Amino acid sequence: MSTDTGRGESIERVVKIKRCAAVVKGGRRFSFAALIVVGNGQGKVGWGYGKANEVPPSVEKAGKDADRHMISVPIVDGTIPHEVRAKYGTSKLILVPASPGTGIIAGAAVRAVCEAAGISDILTKSFGSNNPTNLVKAAIEALSQLRTQDEVQRLRGVTLG
Repeated sequence: MSTDTGRGESIERVVKIKRCAAVVKGGRRFSFAALIVVGNGQGKVGWGYGKANEVPPSVEKAGKDADRHMISVPIVDGTIPHEVRAKYGTSKLILVPASPGTGIIAGAAVRAVCEAAGISDILTKSFGSNNPTNLVKAAIEALSQLRTQDEVQRLRGVTLG
């Protein structure tokens, strides 16, 4: 379930909405938790989690949480600079750069992260758990590990001709 809820210039995707029931004297009382991915489509992306008694407030809280946890992603020609692997919980994820025109080859949770970040061509494969929460966290972890060739050269103090 990946829908667009629009936050001005940013891209916001609802990845998962969970309903929790607490049994009370008069019956069941429901609360909702939302997992949101927010990005500007130009290399910034973050995820947020919000809980409330109704769906719209939980989505709003998750959006604010996502804005606080934004990371920068280096994008080279619409794809990532190099292959990267990440793990969160029992979810494992591989992100591979793709040639122009490939599109985003990914499941719903990882696709939401890639679209929000502004990546247009990428290949992904997930292993282990397909829990959307863990996959989103693994995708953000993988994207935070990315470095451009210029960054690596500067960090190592070398230059290639």
